[in-house]
Amino acid sequence: MIIRLDVSTDHEHTLKRAKEVLLQGGLVACPTESFYGLVVDATNEEAIRRLFVLKMREAEHPILLLIPSVELLSEYVIRIPPVAQQLINEFWPGGLTLVFEASKKTSPLLTADTGKIGLRLSNHPLATALAQAIGVPVTGTSANISGSPPCCSAKEVLGSFKGGIDLIIDVGETAGGIGSTILDVTVDPPQILRNGMIQSRQLEKFI
Repeated sequence: MIIRLDVSTDHEHTLKRAKEVLLQGGLVACPTESFYGLVVDATNEEAIRRLFVLKMREAEHPILLLIPSVELLSEYVIRIPPVAQQLINEFWPGGLTLVFEASKKTSPLLTADTGKIGLRLSNHPLATALAQAIGVPVTGTSANISGSPPCCSAKEVLGSFKGGIDLIIDVGETAGGIGSTILDVTVDPPQILRNGMIQSRQLEKFI
């Protein structure tokens, strides 16, 4: 199913439908700051497995998460180093994914058995609203078959997955460009794992 969403209209109906899909273990494609992303309930292991199969993603590749609020971060990570808190204050919500030591509440499927998990608070209102709707983190992986370019439109998502997604929220084309910057804060100093939206010069005073 595709729901066409006009950003000027009330999102309540769309969010209600997406919440139902997610709570039933379904997959939702929705826009993020750069590309369309694939969203599942990050506490539902069956939904996570289905996501890996859909993307044809190898199990050794972890999946990043979008959290509903900063306050819930501590439930899914073991500790928040002081430098991580500074980075959160500076860059969240936004395009910086921070990699922490994962708590037992975080599925090993998401960490690829590394014991680490990447999380961020998105500044895209719809992506964050989906996480807030179900009250737990959701996956923030790009909508594409692994190794293929990420999708920037609902039409591209539909063409890539041939009906394997339960709900596509269509808001037109996304900005594209680059994904989030990934920074590992489990090491000192923190290490950039992937360059992205937040440039390295913006991180210099922290790392």
